[in-house]
Amino acid sequence: CPGSTWSCFGVGHCALEMLYGAVALGGHIRVGMEDNVMYAKGVLAESNVQFVERARRVIEEYGKQVATPAEAREILSLGK
Repeated sequence: CPGSTWSCFGVGHCALEMLYGAVALGGHIRVGMEDNVMYAKGVLAESNVQFVERARRVIEEYGKQVATPAEAREILSLGK
């Protein structure tokens, strides 16, 4: 629906595809080891930092910006 706030994530081997899809379609994302412990095929993730850095790169590849903490609170209607 136009004007909706939505997000998605992928678990396991679907995580990267869902990241690209959500960013391409204007959705919000979450990433981290709670969804996938493999950073790449056969490569165990060392930390959540790897996933966050990759998500930032994907977001910037699409010409978009990562939300600041204040923007994220506003998007989620959390207040200050």
